[in-house]
Parts: sequence; structure tokens; C-alpha cells
Amino acid sequence: MLKHRILIPLLAVLLSTPAFADKPGGTYQFDTEGQHQFILFKISHLGYSWLYGNFNEFTGSFTVDEENPENSKVRAEIQTASIDSNHAERDKHLRSDDFLDVSEYPTATFESTRIEQTGERTAKITGDFTLHGVTKPVTLDAKMIGYGDDPWGGYRMGLEASTTLKLADFGITKDLGPASETVEIIISCLLYTSDAADE
Repeated sequence: MLKHRILIPLLAVLLSTPAFADKPGGTYQFDTEGQHQFILFKISHLGYSWLYGNFNEFTGSFTVDEENPENSKVRAEIQTASIDSNHAERDKHLRSDDFLDVSEYPTATFESTRIEQTGERTAKITGDFTLHGVTKPVTLDAKMIGYGDDPWGGYRMGLEASTTLKLADFGITKDLGPASETVEIIISCLLYTSDAADE
């Protein structure tokens, strides 16, 4: 179920537009200190209700190539043991080899491979996603929420992205019923260029 920190490649697309022509290249960080980032998941429970949860620990960076935005790169990493569905026993089961098998596969990663701009502030971001020891191409529908200078002398932007994963594609084959074969992932993230995140 999961991942990313991944949305950042959208910035590479937008940096090539007039609205972003004066914005600096370089490395943009995820705001892990200020906790302005979320990776949420949503999966059907027996077809009767929704189960929501999140991954509490993930990191990543996005390096912007100012002259050739299409060459910008993003890499993100999720600590799979940080899964949190607000129920300790269920989380223990999700960490087991029935699902994420976190002792064998402690991280999930994403590396962008292609960006397709679909609107002024939207893009499809394709990359290699590795989960449960399996690597598959994944496409995120991404949107820039807002951007601008911050009070600490840096520059920030907020991005959101989503995708739907089929669990069996990543070797997670525990039978939860036909309504629970896929999981929706929602990623919301704040990026910054200064050395200090706000509190």
C-alpha cells in the first residue's frame, strides 16, 4: 500500500513556464521538520466501509535543472514500518509478511522517469516504484497547490498527488476480498529551498 514523496517532478515542468522562469534551480527538500507532508492510503474494508492510514516517516529531495527542467530528478524513500492505521494490532499485521513484510523490505522507493504536463498547474509523473521487493512503473496525478517566498528567506511550494495501486502487482497477495484488491495513495507535501523549515 503506499508511497512518496514523489510529486516534486511537477516543479520541473512548471519551472519551464513563464510563471516560474525567475525561480532558482537547485535542490528542494521535503519539510520533514515542520511535518508539512503526508502519505495517506485508503482501502475498502469488506466493501462496506473505508480504512484510512498513513506512513509517518519518509524523506526525499528534488534537484531542479534550471536550464533543462526535463532533466530534473526526484528520489523518495518511505520507511514501511512507519505505517499507521490508528490500530496497534492491525498495524502489527500490516507490518508482517502477510502484507509489507517490513523486516525483509524496510523501505519503499520512488525515482521519477518521465513528466507530462497536463495543465497550467498539473502533470502526470511516472517513475519506478519499489515496494515489497518489486519494482513497477507508477504514474501520479499531481497538482501544485501554491508557492511563494516564506518569512525565513526561503521559497516554498505545496504539491499534492494521487495514484491507485494493485496490491498483487507488488507481491502482496493476502486475500482481503475483491473490493480490497487496490489501494488509493494520496500524497501532500511542502517543499522548501532554505536550510531551515518553519516550526
